[in-house]
Amino acid sequence: MALRNIDFEAYGRVQGVFFRKYIKQQADKLQLKGWCRNTSRGTVEGQMQGPSYNLEKMSNCLVNPANPRVLIEKVEFKNDKHITEYTFSNFDIRRDD
Repeated sequence: MALRNIDFEAYGRVQGVFFRKYIKQQADKLQLKGWCRNTSRGTVEGQMQGPSYNLEKMSNCLVNPANPRVLIEKVEFKNDKHITEYTFSNFDIRRDD
């Protein structure tokens, strides 16, 4: 099974609306590993690792969240690369930067 690693940053109304909790719930459902956190820029950033198909599903969850309180202006995905093994053991919500 081919694994990938993708960094993301979500812009819009993403803080104070349980967006990180939503991200973790979706990542856990999809068995992804990584992390997310609030930034001082008012965004939510993170890193996710897993099979390509599950990462695509998660990317869609980030762009079109099922939480009506979240308002996504844009999501940037970068550093998309293939990896041979996970570098995280689960998906965590980290402390703000």
